[in-house]
Amino acid sequence: MTARSALACGVVAVLLASSACRSTSARAYDVPEGVITWAASADRMGAAAAADRGYRLVVHTSVAGRDLRIRLTNAFGDRPVTFDNVYAGIQQRGAELVPGSNRRLTFDGSPSVTVPAGEVVLSDPLPGSLPAATNLVISFHSPDAAGPATGHWMALQTSYATQGDHTAEESATHWTQAIGSWFYLDAVSVRAAARTGAVVTLGDSITDGWQSTSDLNRRWPDHLARRLLQADTHVKGVANAGMAGNKVLTDGPGQSALNRLERDVLSQPGVRTVFLFQGVNDIKAYPGVTAEDLIDGYREIVERVHAAGKCVVAATVLPFKGWSEWEAGTAGVRHEVNAFIRNSGEFDAVTDFDRVLRSPQDPERILPVFDSGDHLHPNDKGMRAMADAVDLQSLDCADPPGTDATP
Repeated sequence: MTARSALACGVVAVLLASSACRSTSARAYDVPEGVITWAASADRMGAAAAADRGYRLVVHTSVAGRDLRIRLTNAFGDRPVTFDNVYAGIQQRGAELVPGSNRRLTFDGSPSVTVPAGEVVLSDPLPGSLPAATNLVISFHSPDAAGPATGHWMALQTSYATQGDHTAEESATHWTQAIGSWFYLDAVSVRAAARTGAVVTLGDSITDGWQSTSDLNRRWPDHLARRLLQADTHVKGVANAGMAGNKVLTDGPGQSALNRLERDVLSQPGVRTVFLFQGVNDIKAYPGVTAEDLIDGYREIVERVHAAGKCVVAATVLPFKGWSEWEAGTAGVRHEVNAFIRNSGEFDAVTDFDRVLRSPQDPERILPVFDSGDHLHPNDKGMRAMADAVDLQSLDCADPPGTDATP
């Protein structure tokens, strides 16, 4: 085991109580101790922020641990936003919490925190332990939110909103507005068992889970997390950095993979491996994007991830014939890109999603049993097949080139 993958000890129990250009420079974020157990990539939300608004957000954890911390983000705000009360609890049903589980979070010892525009903040560790595969509920209130809101619009998870501050309440009485997005929250981490690490899945709408069943955690990274929980591997945490419509090379929707790599991936604690499955939205821009362009983008991601002391597992791009933007030219680019992924040797490992999901009768199409019907996004069975195709040992990979392997 290397120094970069050695993590703090922990005890597992129960919780009681648009630029459209590429950027080669990236802001550095401090990486806290611990292991990421849940994440969602942030973007500018379509709806404006509202003052005196409360949010009760439901998120599903991966790795177990203690001393949970959350990360609040104002990455796309144009002014500071204050959160005056923040709580963490366990979901009973809907917006109702398990009695006695709702506990206040603090920030440098204070119950309130102001997040500057463009910034993120971490909570203090919350004493107590959090099981794996738990529906954790983060409730918070902002008295002054205004301007652009930051969040993740396609949660595929029902959360709740309310007017006024009802964060301390465990009942669902005041939490009557169901919402399908996560606001201001982009990460949850824990102090996990010794030598435990995490993988971040960097991708687009397929990784984000579009066309999987809402509220059942059937995105392919969710299935992967369940496999890892039962496996003999040190990688247990899974952070989903998928974003619908996202591209590798250019911004919109959201910052490109290159531009969000630092914030969404490399700044997360305990990350051992980045699982790169992205490129179909760039390919759909044909003839504006060539295979060489996309390969250059992959190489930059590999270089930056390796420089951070982590490994990169890449997955081949799925077929999408039948989708409105498919044409022979896009198929050619996809084949070139997949040949590079399979054969270049520049990744630490490769998972061949294309081989697993393509139709033998027409390799440019997803196999009908795995097709959601739009010919681009896999259904629940397809998501499961993708997760089952991942070699779990490849996520617990050896040190990438250029890193210090001294134990």
